[in-house]
Amino acid sequence: MVSSNALFDGSIMGSSVSSMIPEGFTIRPLEFTDYRKGFTECLANLTIVGEVTEQMFGETFEDMQRTGNYLIVVIEDLAAQKIVASGSLIIEQKFLRSCGRVGHIEDIVVAKGQQGRRFGFTIIKQLLELADATGCYKSILDCNAENVGFYEKCGLENKGVQMAVYAPGTAQKKA
Repeated sequence: MVSSNALFDGSIMGSSVSSMIPEGFTIRPLEFTDYRKGFTECLANLTIVGEVTEQMFGETFEDMQRTGNYLIVVIEDLAAQKIVASGSLIIEQKFLRSCGRVGHIEDIVVAKGQQGRRFGFTIIKQLLELADATGCYKSILDCNAENVGFYEKCGLENKGVQMAVYAPGTAQKKA
C-alpha cells in the first residue's frame, strides 16, 4: 500500500511559484487521493488516458513513489476539490556529464474552462525549479510545433526534432 499520500516530499517545491496561484487554488505534489479528485479526467484534456481503475492508479502511484524519480505536480481547485492542471518531471540518471541527471518535462495539461489563468506557465516554472532542486543539469520536453511559442515564453529553447515509434495497435493521438 502507499507509504505516503504525496508522491514526493513537497518541501523541495519551495515557495516562489505558490505566489502565482490565485486564491482558492493550490499547487502541490500529486496525492494518492487525487484519483477521486479527477486527476485522470484532467489528463484526458491532453490525450488518451484509457480505463484506469483506482487499484491501477494506486499500483502505478506506488511504483513511481518507490523510484523517487517521478515528480508530478497538480493545481487543485480547493472549493470544487478538483484537479485542474498537472505536469510531470521525470528524472533520468545518466553516465554522461559526470553521472548527471536530466529532467524530462511531460504531460502538461490544464483542464477545459481553466485556460487563461497561467496555470500551464506556473506548472512549467514549478517543474523547472524542481529540476534545479534535484540537481538536473538540463530539462527537456517534447511538444507540437504549435506549442513552441508557449514553451519559449516559459524560458525553454527549441533544440531539435522529436522522433517516435509506437507499438503496433497503440493509439497514437487523441481523437
